[in-house]
Amino acid sequence: MTTEANKKGLAGVSIGDSRLSLVDGAEGKLLYSGYRIEDLAANAIYEEVVHLLWKQRLPNTQELESLRAEIARMAEVPNAVIGQLMQYPVDANPMAVLRTAVSALALYDPDAEDNSLSANWRKASRLTGQITALTAAWPRIRKGLKPIAPRQDFNIAQNFLYMLTGEEPDSAAADAINAYMVLLTEHGMNASTFSSRVTISTGADMHSAIVSAIGTLKGPAHGGANTEAMKMFMEIGELDRVGDWFRQEIKEKGRRIMGIGHRVYRAVDPRATVLRERAEALARNSDTPKWFDIAEMLANMARQDPYFIERNLYPNVDYYSAIVLYTLKLDVDMFTPLFAMSRIAGWTAHIVEQMSDNRLIRPSVDYVGPMDLPWVALPDRN
Repeated sequence: MTTEANKKGLAGVSIGDSRLSLVDGAEGKLLYSGYRIEDLAANAIYEEVVHLLWKQRLPNTQELESLRAEIARMAEVPNAVIGQLMQYPVDANPMAVLRTAVSALALYDPDAEDNSLSANWRKASRLTGQITALTAAWPRIRKGLKPIAPRQDFNIAQNFLYMLTGEEPDSAAADAINAYMVLLTEHGMNASTFSSRVTISTGADMHSAIVSAIGTLKGPAHGGANTEAMKMFMEIGELDRVGDWFRQEIKEKGRRIMGIGHRVYRAVDPRATVLRERAEALARNSDTPKWFDIAEMLANMARQDPYFIERNLYPNVDYYSAIVLYTLKLDVDMFTPLFAMSRIAGWTAHIVEQMSDNRLIRPSVDYVGPMDLPWVALPDRN
Protein backbone atom coordinates (compact mmCIF):
# COMPACT_ATOMS: atom_id res chain seq x y z
CA MET A 1 0.00 0.00 0.00
CA THR A 2 1.28 3.45 -0.89
CA THR A 3 1.25 5.91 2.02
CA GLU A 4 1.84 9.64 2.14
CA ALA A 5 5.27 9.00 3.67
CA ASN A 6 6.29 6.59 0.92
CA LYS A 7 6.64 8.99 -2.00
CA LYS A 8 8.11 8.56 -5.43
CA GLY A 9 11.75 9.59 -5.38
CA LEU A 10 11.55 9.66 -1.55
CA ALA A 11 10.44 13.30 -1.78
CA GLY A 12 9.89 14.67 1.69
CA VAL A 13 11.02 11.46 3.41
CA SER A 14 13.67 11.90 6.13
CA ILE A 15 16.18 9.12 6.72
CA GLY A 16 17.36 10.45 10.08
CA ASP A 17 19.12 13.31 11.85
CA SER A 18 22.24 15.19 10.78
CA ARG A 19 24.36 17.97 12.26
CA LEU A 20 26.02 18.82 8.96
CA SER A 21 23.71 21.17 7.07
CA LEU A 22 20.26 22.70 6.97
CA VAL A 23 18.66 23.14 3.55
CA ASP A 24 15.52 25.28 3.86
CA GLY A 25 13.99 25.25 0.40
CA ALA A 26 10.99 27.39 1.31
CA GLU A 27 13.10 30.21 2.73
CA GLY A 28 16.08 29.82 0.38
CA LYS A 29 18.42 29.24 3.31
CA LEU A 30 21.50 27.03 3.63
CA LEU A 31 23.53 26.52 6.80
CA TYR A 32 26.65 24.42 7.35
CA SER A 33 26.66 23.27 10.97
CA GLY A 34 24.94 26.50 11.98
CA TYR A 35 26.81 28.99 9.75
CA ARG A 36 25.15 30.83 6.86
CA ILE A 37 26.58 29.90 3.48
CA GLU A 38 26.84 33.58 2.51
CA ASP A 39 29.18 34.25 5.44
CA LEU A 40 31.31 31.21 4.72
CA ALA A 41 31.64 31.99 1.00
CA ALA A 42 32.67 35.58 1.80
CA ASN A 43 35.18 34.80 4.54
CA ALA A 44 36.31 31.16 4.75
CA ILE A 45 38.87 29.18 2.84
CA TYR A 46 37.74 25.68 1.90
CA GLU A 47 39.81 24.01 4.61
CA GLU A 48 37.96 25.98 7.28
CA VAL A 49 34.68 24.55 6.00
CA VAL A 50 36.21 21.06 5.89
CA HIS A 51 37.16 21.40 9.56
CA LEU A 52 33.68 22.73 10.38
CA LEU A 53 31.97 19.71 8.83
CA TRP A 54 34.44 17.15 10.16
CA LYS A 55 34.78 18.55 13.69
CA GLN A 56 31.54 20.54 14.06
CA ARG A 57 33.34 23.82 14.77
CA LEU A 58 35.50 26.32 12.96
CA PRO A 59 39.26 25.84 13.45
CA ASN A 60 41.65 28.14 15.22
CA THR A 61 44.78 29.30 13.41
CA GLN A 62 46.90 26.32 14.43
CA GLU A 63 44.18 23.78 13.62
CA LEU A 64 43.58 25.33 10.20
CA GLU A 65 47.26 25.25 9.27
CA SER A 66 47.55 21.68 10.52
CA LEU A 67 44.62 20.53 8.38
CA ARG A 68 45.79 22.48 5.33
CA ALA A 69 49.26 20.95 5.60
CA GLU A 70 47.89 17.45 6.19
CA ILE A 71 45.67 17.56 3.10
CA ALA A 72 48.50 18.97 0.96
CA ARG A 73 50.91 16.30 2.26
CA MET A 74 48.46 13.49 1.48
CA ALA A 75 47.33 14.82 -1.91
CA GLU A 76 49.93 13.13 -4.09
CA VAL A 77 48.47 10.30 -6.18
CA PRO A 78 50.38 6.99 -6.30
CA ASN A 79 52.49 6.57 -9.46
CA ALA A 80 50.64 3.38 -10.30
CA VAL A 81 47.32 5.24 -10.47
CA ILE A 82 48.88 8.02 -12.58
CA GLY A 83 50.19 5.29 -14.87
CA GLN A 84 46.67 3.92 -15.24
CA LEU A 85 45.32 7.38 -16.08
CA MET A 86 47.82 7.63 -18.90
CA GLN A 87 46.37 4.48 -20.44
CA TYR A 88 42.77 5.70 -20.49
CA PRO A 89 41.20 6.93 -23.77
CA VAL A 90 41.73 10.68 -24.08
CA ASP A 91 38.05 11.11 -25.01
CA ALA A 92 36.80 9.30 -21.91
CA ASN A 93 34.18 11.04 -19.80
CA PRO A 94 36.11 12.84 -17.02
CA MET A 95 33.64 11.66 -14.37
CA ALA A 96 34.15 8.08 -15.49
CA VAL A 97 37.88 8.66 -15.23
CA LEU A 98 37.54 10.12 -11.72
CA ARG A 99 35.23 7.30 -10.60
CA THR A 100 37.66 4.66 -11.86
CA ALA A 101 40.73 6.40 -10.43
CA VAL A 102 39.20 6.76 -6.97
CA SER A 103 38.38 3.07 -6.99
CA ALA A 104 42.00 2.36 -7.90
CA LEU A 105 43.23 4.58 -5.04
CA ALA A 106 41.79 2.07 -2.58
CA LEU A 107 44.28 -0.55 -3.78
CA TYR A 108 47.18 1.63 -2.60
CA ASP A 109 45.67 3.13 0.55
CA PRO A 110 47.09 1.55 3.73
CA ASP A 111 43.82 2.27 5.54
CA ALA A 112 41.52 1.07 2.76
CA GLU A 113 39.90 -1.82 4.66
CA ASP A 114 40.16 -0.25 8.12
CA ASN A 115 36.80 1.22 9.14
CA SER A 116 37.95 2.57 12.49
CA LEU A 117 37.21 6.24 13.16
CA SER A 118 40.89 7.25 13.08
CA ALA A 119 41.47 5.43 9.79
CA ASN A 120 38.40 6.99 8.22
CA TRP A 121 39.57 10.49 9.11
CA ARG A 122 42.96 9.73 7.55
CA LYS A 123 41.22 8.47 4.43
CA ALA A 124 39.02 11.56 4.37
CA SER A 125 42.10 13.82 4.40
CA ARG A 126 43.84 11.70 1.80
CA LEU A 127 40.84 11.59 -0.54
CA THR A 128 40.20 15.33 -0.22
CA GLY A 129 43.70 16.05 -1.51
CA GLN A 130 43.88 13.20 -4.03
CA ILE A 131 40.58 14.01 -5.74
CA THR A 132 41.86 17.56 -6.21
CA ALA A 133 45.06 16.19 -7.73
CA LEU A 134 43.15 13.82 -10.03
CA THR A 135 40.83 16.58 -11.19
CA ALA A 136 43.82 18.73 -12.11
CA ALA A 137 45.79 15.84 -13.64
CA TRP A 138 43.27 14.52 -16.17
CA PRO A 139 43.01 17.68 -18.35
CA ARG A 140 46.81 17.67 -18.59
CA ILE A 141 47.15 13.96 -19.33
CA ARG A 142 44.61 13.99 -22.14
CA LYS A 143 46.51 16.89 -23.73
CA GLY A 144 49.78 14.98 -23.59
CA LEU A 145 51.16 16.89 -20.59
CA LYS A 146 52.64 15.41 -17.42
CA PRO A 147 50.73 15.73 -14.14
CA ILE A 148 52.14 18.14 -11.58
CA ALA A 149 52.64 17.20 -7.93
CA PRO A 150 50.93 19.37 -5.30
CA ARG A 151 52.79 22.11 -3.49
CA GLN A 152 53.06 21.73 0.26
CA ASP A 153 52.58 25.45 0.94
CA PHE A 154 49.31 25.94 -0.96
CA ASN A 155 45.71 25.54 0.10
CA ILE A 156 43.40 23.38 -1.98
CA ALA A 157 42.12 26.10 -4.32
CA GLN A 158 45.65 27.33 -4.98
CA ASN A 159 46.97 23.81 -5.44
CA PHE A 160 44.25 22.92 -7.92
CA LEU A 161 45.16 25.84 -10.18
CA TYR A 162 48.88 25.17 -9.76
CA MET A 163 48.52 21.46 -10.61
CA LEU A 164 46.29 22.37 -13.56
CA THR A 165 48.54 25.01 -15.13
CA GLY A 166 52.00 24.60 -13.59
CA GLU A 167 52.00 28.33 -12.83
CA GLU A 168 51.68 30.37 -9.65
CA PRO A 169 47.93 30.67 -9.09
CA ASP A 170 46.32 34.01 -9.81
CA SER A 171 44.76 35.30 -6.59
CA ALA A 172 41.44 36.26 -8.21
CA ALA A 173 41.13 32.86 -9.86
CA ALA A 174 42.06 31.06 -6.63
CA ASP A 175 39.51 33.12 -4.73
CA ALA A 176 36.79 32.23 -7.27
CA ILE A 177 37.63 28.52 -7.10
CA ASN A 178 37.67 28.70 -3.30
CA ALA A 179 34.24 30.37 -3.19
CA TYR A 180 32.85 27.79 -5.62
CA MET A 181 34.21 24.94 -3.50
CA VAL A 182 32.83 26.40 -0.27
CA LEU A 183 29.37 26.79 -1.83
CA LEU A 184 29.35 23.22 -3.18
CA THR A 185 30.85 21.47 -0.14
CA GLU A 186 27.64 20.17 1.40
CA HIS A 187 23.91 20.16 0.67
CA GLY A 188 21.90 17.88 2.91
CA MET A 189 20.63 14.52 1.69
CA ASN A 190 21.18 15.07 -2.03
CA ALA A 191 21.34 12.06 -4.34
CA SER A 192 25.11 11.52 -4.25
CA THR A 193 25.33 11.98 -0.48
CA PHE A 194 22.45 9.56 -0.01
CA SER A 195 24.15 6.97 -2.22
CA SER A 196 27.36 7.29 -0.18
CA ARG A 197 25.43 6.72 3.05
CA VAL A 198 23.59 3.73 1.57
CA THR A 199 26.90 2.17 0.56
CA ILE A 200 28.66 2.77 3.88
CA SER A 201 25.59 1.52 5.79
CA THR A 202 26.29 -1.97 4.44
CA GLY A 203 29.68 -1.99 6.19
CA ALA A 204 31.56 -1.24 2.97
CA ASP A 205 34.67 0.97 2.97
CA MET A 206 35.00 4.72 2.42
CA HIS A 207 36.45 4.42 -1.09
CA SER A 208 33.46 2.31 -2.17
CA ALA A 209 31.08 4.88 -0.72
CA ILE A 210 32.86 7.73 -2.52
CA VAL A 211 32.81 5.79 -5.81
CA SER A 212 29.03 5.40 -5.35
CA ALA A 213 28.73 9.14 -4.77
CA ILE A 214 30.82 10.02 -7.85
CA GLY A 215 28.75 7.68 -10.02
CA THR A 216 25.58 9.34 -8.78
CA LEU A 217 26.95 12.87 -9.23
CA LYS A 218 27.79 12.03 -12.85
CA GLY A 219 24.14 12.27 -13.90
CA PRO A 220 22.89 15.43 -15.66
CA ALA A 221 20.02 15.73 -13.16
CA HIS A 222 22.58 16.17 -10.37
CA GLY A 223 26.22 17.18 -10.78
CA GLY A 224 26.20 17.27 -14.56
CA ALA A 225 23.72 20.14 -14.68
CA ASN A 226 26.34 22.91 -14.79
CA THR A 227 27.98 21.30 -17.83
CA GLU A 228 24.59 21.14 -19.54
CA ALA A 229 23.90 24.75 -18.59
CA MET A 230 27.12 25.93 -20.23
CA LYS A 231 26.39 23.88 -23.35
CA MET A 232 23.00 25.62 -23.48
CA PHE A 233 24.60 29.08 -23.26
CA MET A 234 27.03 28.10 -26.01
CA GLU A 235 24.12 26.83 -28.14
CA ILE A 236 22.48 30.26 -27.83
CA GLY A 237 25.81 31.79 -28.75
CA GLU A 238 24.98 35.48 -28.93
CA LEU A 239 23.02 37.93 -26.83
CA ASP A 240 20.68 38.87 -29.69
CA ARG A 241 19.61 35.23 -30.05
CA VAL A 242 18.32 34.78 -26.48
CA GLY A 243 14.74 35.90 -27.21
CA ASP A 244 14.30 33.69 -30.27
CA TRP A 245 15.92 30.74 -28.55
CA PHE A 246 13.64 31.10 -25.51
CA ARG A 247 10.54 31.28 -27.69
CA GLN A 248 11.49 28.41 -29.99
CA GLU A 249 13.17 25.99 -27.59
CA ILE A 250 11.39 26.66 -24.29
CA LYS A 251 7.93 27.90 -25.21
CA GLU A 252 7.36 25.94 -28.44
CA LYS A 253 9.40 22.77 -27.90
CA GLY A 254 9.06 22.55 -24.12
CA ARG A 255 12.76 22.17 -23.37
CA ARG A 256 14.08 22.74 -19.88
CA ILE A 257 16.37 25.62 -19.03
CA MET A 258 19.28 23.78 -17.48
CA GLY A 259 20.22 25.31 -14.13
CA ILE A 260 16.80 26.86 -13.46
CA GLY A 261 14.63 25.11 -10.89
CA HIS A 262 15.62 22.86 -8.02
CA ARG A 263 14.17 19.78 -6.35
CA VAL A 264 14.27 21.47 -2.92
CA TYR A 265 14.34 25.25 -3.36
CA ARG A 266 11.07 27.10 -3.91
CA ALA A 267 12.85 30.39 -3.30
CA VAL A 268 16.15 31.68 -4.68
CA ASP A 269 19.03 29.26 -4.14
CA PRO A 270 21.34 31.24 -1.80
CA ARG A 271 24.38 29.71 -3.48
CA ALA A 272 23.22 31.06 -6.84
CA THR A 273 23.00 34.58 -5.40
CA VAL A 274 26.64 34.46 -4.31
CA LEU A 275 27.85 32.88 -7.54
CA ARG A 276 25.92 35.36 -9.67
CA GLU A 277 27.98 38.18 -8.12
CA ARG A 278 31.21 36.23 -8.68
CA ALA A 279 30.23 35.40 -12.25
CA GLU A 280 29.47 39.02 -13.10
CA ALA A 281 32.71 40.30 -11.56
CA LEU A 282 34.78 37.71 -13.42
CA ALA A 283 32.94 38.33 -16.68
CA ARG A 284 33.44 42.09 -16.56
CA ASN A 285 37.19 41.56 -16.17
CA SER A 286 37.44 38.92 -18.89
CA ASP A 287 37.58 38.93 -22.66
CA THR A 288 34.27 37.03 -22.88
CA PRO A 289 31.63 38.92 -20.86
CA LYS A 290 28.88 37.79 -23.22
CA TRP A 291 28.34 34.47 -21.44
CA PHE A 292 27.21 36.19 -18.25
CA ASP A 293 25.05 38.57 -20.30
CA ILE A 294 23.40 35.64 -22.11
CA ALA A 295 22.75 33.85 -18.83
CA GLU A 296 21.35 37.00 -17.21
CA MET A 297 19.01 37.80 -20.09
CA LEU A 298 17.74 34.23 -20.18
CA ALA A 299 17.16 34.22 -16.42
CA ASN A 300 15.29 37.53 -16.66
CA MET A 301 13.04 36.18 -19.39
CA ALA A 302 12.27 33.12 -17.26
CA ARG A 303 11.50 35.29 -14.22
CA GLN A 304 8.87 37.16 -16.26
CA ASP A 305 7.26 34.05 -17.74
CA PRO A 306 4.03 32.76 -16.08
CA TYR A 307 5.18 29.13 -16.25
CA PHE A 308 8.34 29.84 -14.22
CA ILE A 309 6.57 32.28 -11.88
CA GLU A 310 3.78 29.85 -10.98
CA ARG A 311 6.26 27.05 -10.22
CA ASN A 312 8.74 29.19 -8.26
CA LEU A 313 11.59 28.30 -10.62
CA TYR A 314 14.77 30.30 -10.07
CA PRO A 315 18.40 29.90 -11.15
CA ASN A 316 20.21 27.38 -8.97
CA VAL A 317 23.88 26.95 -8.13
CA ASP A 318 24.60 25.17 -11.43
CA TYR A 319 23.39 28.09 -13.54
CA TYR A 320 25.96 30.67 -12.49
CA SER A 321 28.70 28.22 -11.54
CA ALA A 322 28.88 27.32 -15.23
CA ILE A 323 29.74 30.93 -16.04
CA VAL A 324 32.32 31.15 -13.24
CA LEU A 325 34.14 27.99 -14.30
CA TYR A 326 34.02 28.76 -18.03
CA THR A 327 35.30 32.30 -17.48
CA LEU A 328 38.26 30.74 -15.64
CA LYS A 329 38.89 28.83 -18.91
CA LEU A 330 38.18 25.38 -17.49
CA ASP A 331 37.09 22.68 -19.93
CA VAL A 332 33.30 22.34 -19.94
CA ASP A 333 33.40 18.60 -19.35
CA MET A 334 35.55 19.16 -16.24
CA PHE A 335 32.84 21.12 -14.42
CA THR A 336 31.34 18.05 -12.75
CA PRO A 337 34.70 16.71 -11.47
CA LEU A 338 35.15 20.12 -9.80
CA PHE A 339 31.78 19.56 -8.16
CA ALA A 340 33.09 16.23 -6.81
CA MET A 341 36.31 17.92 -5.72
CA SER A 342 34.20 20.34 -3.68
CA ARG A 343 31.66 17.85 -2.32
CA ILE A 344 34.25 15.31 -1.07
CA ALA A 345 34.36 16.98 2.36
CA GLY A 346 30.59 16.75 2.69
CA TRP A 347 30.52 13.14 1.50
CA THR A 348 33.20 12.04 3.95
CA ALA A 349 31.50 13.91 6.80
CA HIS A 350 28.24 12.10 6.05
CA ILE A 351 30.01 8.75 5.83
CA VAL A 352 31.51 9.19 9.29
CA GLU A 353 28.20 10.47 10.65
CA GLN A 354 26.38 7.44 9.23
CA MET A 355 28.89 5.07 10.80
CA SER A 356 28.58 6.73 14.20
CA ASP A 357 25.03 5.38 14.57
CA ASN A 358 24.67 3.00 11.69
CA ARG A 359 21.70 1.03 10.52
CA LEU A 360 21.44 -0.59 7.11
CA ILE A 361 19.51 1.75 4.79
CA ARG A 362 16.94 -0.51 3.21
CA PRO A 363 13.69 1.19 2.11
CA SER A 364 10.66 -0.80 1.03
CA VAL A 365 8.78 -0.61 -2.26
CA ASP A 366 5.11 -1.18 -3.12
CA TYR A 367 4.59 -4.08 -5.51
CA VAL A 368 2.02 -3.21 -8.19
CA GLY A 369 2.52 -6.13 -10.60
CA PRO A 370 0.34 -9.19 -11.30
CA MET A 371 -0.29 -11.87 -8.64
CA ASP A 372 -0.32 -15.68 -8.58
CA LEU A 373 0.17 -16.28 -12.29
CA PRO A 374 -0.09 -19.97 -13.34
CA TRP A 375 3.11 -21.64 -14.48
CA VAL A 376 3.22 -22.30 -18.26
CA ALA A 377 5.64 -24.90 -19.60
CA LEU A 378 8.19 -23.61 -22.12
CA PRO A 379 6.68 -25.39 -25.20
CA ASP A 380 3.27 -23.91 -24.43
CA ARG A 381 4.35 -20.27 -24.24
CA ASN A 382 3.43 -18.02 -27.15
